[in-house]
Amino acid sequence: MPHVPFFSQFETPALTARIAAGTFDLREDPAWAASGAADPEEYARWSMHACGMACLRMILAATRGEAPPTLVLLRASLPYGCYVEDGAAIKGLIYAPFVRYVAAEFGLAAEVVTGVEAGDLPALLSRAPFFIASVHPWIRWPAREPPRRGGHLVLVHRADGAEVMFNNPSGDVPASQGDAVLGLRDFARYFAGRGILVRA
Repeated sequence: MPHVPFFSQFETPALTARIAAGTFDLREDPAWAASGAADPEEYARWSMHACGMACLRMILAATRGEAPPTLVLLRASLPYGCYVEDGAAIKGLIYAPFVRYVAAEFGLAAEVVTGVEAGDLPALLSRAPFFIASVHPWIRWPAREPPRRGGHLVLVHRADGAEVMFNNPSGDVPASQGDAVLGLRDFARYFAGRGILVRA
């Protein structure tokens, strides 16, 4: 299994804590252009919803050695219906269109997985090297009890009977970003029991 590079959904990962706290205007991210956005406004609008595309970028970088910028990937996914715009609101990542998108554009075999538990992750990863898992964004703060499960996507790339290793696109410190590790029971507190299994 190749090393899985880490990419934040934000172009300046050191700003993630302020972004999560709502105290930083994403339009002011000095590295916004690296995302592939046309302007700071596009970057600010979409990067909050780009966790799944950051996961895809990590998969492509791990398996092919390179990957397009996150918002380039996201923009290319829109014709497939991976996101739905409803006025100012954005719904997505939507799983089934994402499966079609990665098959058509990158030749990746993926499947939607639902109704699983954290204890099922080792078996899932025996079938494919990557699992994009729906978790609560507070997974970056393991000491906090989340109010619900789901709402954010992380890339799980190793799991056994004791712990889960994953890359979190909205990790706010190095320990919660690439190769973050949580015990299986702690991961279960955030895990919504669904995601996307991806074969390279």
